[in-house]
Amino acid sequence: MRALLAAICAVALATSPSARAAAVTAARIKELCAQAEGPAHCGHLIEADQLKALPNLAIRDGGTLKVLLYPTGSRDFVDVDTLHGSKTWSLWDYWSPVNVVVLFTTDLDRIGYATLLRTTGQVTVLSAEPLLSPDRQHAVVADFCAADCDNEITVWRVARDGIRKELSWKPEAAWSDVTTQWKADNTVVVEFKVKGDDKPRTVERRLTDPDWQRYGTRTAQ
Repeated sequence: MRALLAAICAVALATSPSARAAAVTAARIKELCAQAEGPAHCGHLIEADQLKALPNLAIRDGGTLKVLLYPTGSRDFVDVDTLHGSKTWSLWDYWSPVNVVVLFTTDLDRIGYATLLRTTGQVTVLSAEPLLSPDRQHAVVADFCAADCDNEITVWRVARDGIRKELSWKPEAAWSDVTTQWKADNTVVVEFKVKGDDKPRTVERRLTDPDWQRYGTRTAQ
């Protein structure tokens, strides 16, 4: 649980407040989840706090999170319990300028995120928390861990017709303690460590850099 809180709080600290209309702070995450029984419980505790700040966005009814679409309709996210564990959904954030809801997910022992475009109902599954760019046209995701991660940075295009993966990049060395933030509309600052480092390093990556892998398809469900 400590590792989960550390990871969540690191992302919260690295995020520009102007990019996230309903962002929960790292201090608030620690406060809410100090006694949480696990990631799913932590997500639901954060959701309860967010629902107070966003009363017209979503409704929790037992194991179902109902998110209101725009201008009409809704989409349900149902928690599922099995013999092997559970899959849960929690309201995490809301990017009001682009009408996108960010969800925190758990699936057995894995945690992740997803975005919901309220105007279309499109859901895009992400491996780590997305951070919205200042111009609200992109989101960056840093997926790094010791096992079962892609260990790459991806950039997603945020458009009216959907959210889709546009760029990805993998470092040659193994990175740890990775956080990202937007320096400008087209520049991401990455802080990280490699084996043997006492202090973190930083690198800037422009979206126009030639060594990104580029995609032309969209990832959604």
